[in-house]
Amino acid sequence: MPTRTARTAWNGTLENGSGQVELTSSKQGTFEVSFPKRAADDAGGATSPEELVAAAHTSCYAMQLSALIAQAGGTPESLEVSADVSLGPDSGDGGFKLTGIKLTVRGEVDGLDEAGFTKAAEAAKAGCPISKALTGVEITLDAALVS
Repeated sequence: MPTRTARTAWNGTLENGSGQVELTSSKQGTFEVSFPKRAADDAGGATSPEELVAAAHTSCYAMQLSALIAQAGGTPESLEVSADVSLGPDSGDGGFKLTGIKLTVRGEVDGLDEAGFTKAAEAAKAGCPISKALTGVEITLDAALVS
């Protein structure tokens, strides 16, 4: 399996510095990051590690779920997956940590009922490689079929 690469160039202190995250392998873009924008309610056009984790998690989860739906005898017509990744204080070391991830999935699926879809959705949450990498973070799931 391939290895994918990203890089960040950072200048300055945490409070006053900023950087650029480059998606090196795909060459799909370079994005601004800064701690003040990371910690603000309005990101002001900058991304954050939490947003990048959310993007990685939703895409990985959608792939895993589509495979599990097919294994269960269903056909995924469409899956809409979002992830809310929260950052908060880490009381253990005084820094910060991811405090939770809420995955939400809505699926149009032929051949599975709600119970079958929920079973596949829970299995995908446990089995997707990004979920496995994030075992130190509480991950919750809201899964439902749509018609």
